[in-house]
Amino acid sequence: MTKYIFLLVLLVLGITAYYYDTKNNEGPDNTTGASNSSMLHYPNEKHLANIRQLTFGGDNAEAYWSFDDSKLVFQATYDKWGVECDQIYVTEWETSEMDTVPPKLVSTGYGRTTCSYFLAGDTTVLYASTHLGDKACPPKPAQREDGKYVWPVYSSFDIFIADLDGNILKQLTDYEGYDAEATVSAQGDKIVYTSMRSGDLELYVSDIDGTNVIQITDELGYDGGAFFSPDGTKLIFRSSRPKTEEDIKIYKDLLAQDLVMPTEMELYICNSDGSDLRKITNLGGANWAPFFHPSGEKVIFSSNHASEKGIPFNLYMINLDGTGLEQITYDGIFDAFPVFSNDGKKIVFSSNRMNNGTHDTNLFMADWVE
Repeated sequence: MTKYIFLLVLLVLGITAYYYDTKNNEGPDNTTGASNSSMLHYPNEKHLANIRQLTFGGDNAEAYWSFDDSKLVFQATYDKWGVECDQIYVTEWETSEMDTVPPKLVSTGYGRTTCSYFLAGDTTVLYASTHLGDKACPPKPAQREDGKYVWPVYSSFDIFIADLDGNILKQLTDYEGYDAEATVSAQGDKIVYTSMRSGDLELYVSDIDGTNVIQITDELGYDGGAFFSPDGTKLIFRSSRPKTEEDIKIYKDLLAQDLVMPTEMELYICNSDGSDLRKITNLGGANWAPFFHPSGEKVIFSSNHASEKGIPFNLYMINLDGTGLEQITYDGIFDAFPVFSNDGKKIVFSSNRMNNGTHDTNLFMADWVE
């Protein structure tokens, strides 16, 4: 986003599948004595209250609020809903009963989709899809001999606008290579997304109709998963920027195969025109899925920097100058894709908690407590 990103959730699923049975299933607060996949709310999660589980099976990720906060748009793979790879759904979360009633499908049902977001007015959404390249679900990368994990940046991804009945109204991108990970400013006038049009994975900002495109980043490496600050003046994003000759070669060789290795990422911030670019984390591991706090003065994100073997991923908060790191969630496996509601009162995120020992990733909502 990261948002699926380009399938960053596959990173977590791959790591989880490998370590799930080898890790101690107790959460960080070992006084509970409960397994990490059976707790709805961990004792140390002081910023979260009234946690509610929204989905109950499959892989659900990158849930984003409508402008009036009444709806969520998200991507899911769930065989009970008849989808074999990610498609886009919309739900009215206050009345949803997704444990028994599937939400409304708003993508085509073809190819793989990712990174959906509401446009102002809440009658349309944008998302990326591979369906023009092939109606079938694109293949996942083969397991590497060296055991390193990669995920695909499918060159057939383009960005589309659709209404809530699933009708595609406009194609926003039509370039060779990957175009995805689009998000919309809170003012509803700008879009930021990741594109391969320069030959590298860079960020671009455009008007809401896709015109007046500005390239934001230009340094070698993957830049993606960007979000605007609440006032629209800044961007927060994740990046893996190789520096050594060996890392640069690995990055370029993988990119030539439409692949990225997402295990080392840090957070960067800049103005919405690309100026004043600076790195705000130096934690190691994968730091990703950042989103601005409603104050605009700090960001929440997912990280495995404190993990010994790649998991758990938990949510953290940090000031824009890189100080004041605070842990927010205390899951034993995976919490990611945190997104504040527009009124700042709630947060939605994806988690492996309450999955009864399976690999299911579900959506959860909570009241935010300062």
